[in-house]
Amino acid sequence: MFMVSMIFLWVCILVAVAFVTLLERKVLGYIQLRKGPNKVGFMGLLQPFSDGIKLFFSEQTYPYLSNYMIYYISPIFMLSLSFMLWFLFPFFINSFSFNFGVLFFLCCSGLGVYGVLLTGWSSNSNYALLGSLRSIAQTISYEVSMSLMIVCMLAFVSSFNFISFMDYQSSIWFVFFSFPLFFSWFASCLAETNRSPFDFAEGESELVSGFNVEYSSGGFAFIFLSEYMNIIFISALTCILFLGCKVYSMLFFFQLVFIVFMFIWVRGTLPRFRYDKLMYLTWKVFLPMSLSYLLFFCGITSYFYSLI
Repeated sequence: MFMVSMIFLWVCILVAVAFVTLLERKVLGYIQLRKGPNKVGFMGLLQPFSDGIKLFFSEQTYPYLSNYMIYYISPIFMLSLSFMLWFLFPFFINSFSFNFGVLFFLCCSGLGVYGVLLTGWSSNSNYALLGSLRSIAQTISYEVSMSLMIVCMLAFVSSFNFISFMDYQSSIWFVFFSFPLFFSWFASCLAETNRSPFDFAEGESELVSGFNVEYSSGGFAFIFLSEYMNIIFISALTCILFLGCKVYSMLFFFQLVFIVFMFIWVRGTLPRFRYDKLMYLTWKVFLPMSLSYLLFFCGITSYFYSLI
């Protein structure tokens, strides 16, 4: 039953990715005062499926001088990591008891950078290599501040299990007393998932398409699916950490859709950052702020434990 439930969850996630792409194209269309896709199916609802079919049945090409095996395996590796992240979704009936779920998330998100590195390097293209090198520096830098922000929340929960966040936020959400931290977390999530305005790995204006420039057909589709699955999971994680973690209520899913909408909203609103400002933001702003919050939260919790 566990395998059936996980396969069902993965199928639902893939369908969700399809409709997130449709939502993104619709929202960006209305931001730019145009309709977006509206021809295939009612209001364009079948557009993602027709795009997916076209993508998987288009011609598969590969660079003649590429490292053939790594070139083909890298997109599968990225998609597998994205699937593994969804084991962490906090079910009460989960066969895996993820008492150290936060550590598992940090390990998987840390491994994600290897997929981008291998896709860029194995293509044997200067543009792809530049995109992957940018992504490595960006992801490693923002992982530090992201990890510290999660540790700030762990100071209240004293557990690595995501289900514990549900119990501790039954009366008040953590976002109410860590509002600046929430926006710093959201900006770090944008950088971790290579989304605009931090999409330096896929800098279309200067790197053609960045690390995935040499991919076509199924390989490109796997990278695309992996990126959007990570966005949906990060949105769910944001709801778990800051917005109550009521995974059995409809409110949780409305919150998740709103966070995904914020990802799209930022893309339609902000121009791309300069690279030195990107690094300045994490090392000079987010890191000191998350360290200050960590000391503050640890001080508060130790004070209340002393009263008890």
